Amino acid sequence: MLQEALISLIAKKEYDAITVDDICVAANVGRSTFYAHYTSKDDLKRSGLDQLRRMLLDRQKEALAPGDTGRGHFGFSLTLLEHARDHRHHYRALLGSRGGAVALGTIREIVSDLVRNELAATGDGQSSDRVPRDLAIQYLVGAYMAVLTWWLDRGAKLPAQEVDAAFRRLATEGVARSEAAGTTRA
Repeated sequence: MLQEALISLIAKKEYDAITVDDICVAANVGRSTFYAHYTSKDDLKRSGLDQLRRMLLDRQKEALAPGDTGRGHFGFSLTLLEHARDHRHHYRALLGSRGGAVALGTIREIVSDLVRNELAATGDGQSSDRVPRDLAIQYLVGAYMAVLTWWLDRGAKLPAQEVDAAFRRLATEGVARSEAAGTTRA
């Protein structure tokens, strides 16, 4: 009820102006009930992304399962893009507010965990020229978040499958090979 109340309020009012009292009134619950579960509206916003985290972890497990002929590397990518597309009105409503920073920060943490899991599951041997894992995680997460926000800022007009394929290609083959293949669409 509290999650639904916050989502409905975000559609009507700026996130920064929403109070815990507003959420409690919209959910028809007392403040003690709110604080029994959450420490703040930001905590409530973060917890609202727990279902997304579980969905992405499930998708990643499927993609990394032996014998899976599906999407392979970054199996969570398309699912997250589709979720973002379907919730882009929330993104626009939260843009520039504390709620946007909370949501994007939480999504960044989720993507970091997913990339860390994937690198651990698919890591190759210990070659001497190997990039430190933490550096690789930061690079890949930063690139993914940049692609995600670039796409949303432009209204998510390109198909999610196309953006997903471009990210995977860039992340696994690099810029030089993607440019040679003609991936220069703006």
